[in-house]
Amino acid sequence: MKAALKEMDRQVGGLKTDQQDIAYRGLIIRHLMMPGGLEDTKGILRFIKAELSPDCLVNLMDQYRPAHQAYKYEELSRRVSSREFREAVTLAEKLGLRLAT
Repeated sequence: MKAALKEMDRQVGGLKTDQQDIAYRGLIIRHLMMPGGLEDTKGILRFIKAELSPDCLVNLMDQYRPAHQAYKYEELSRRVSSREFREAVTLAEKLGLRLAT
């Protein structure tokens, strides 16, 4: 994943928008947070800050929903908590990442 993001960043750089704020070029990173995966998310956010263009747009997503047989696996049987999501957003803001709203 890191190598792919670096290559995409090399090819298109940070997000560029026109006068109407419509994106026409650049990197948008959509990160689906997983329950119990806050430390992984923090590592990804730090990687984005350290290794990619500062204008990359980061979309933190908390939409994971347990479905089908996820209940069989404790780590997948719940949604991302609001605390986990808020902590990730707070770190992204502290790092100065450009967040999708």
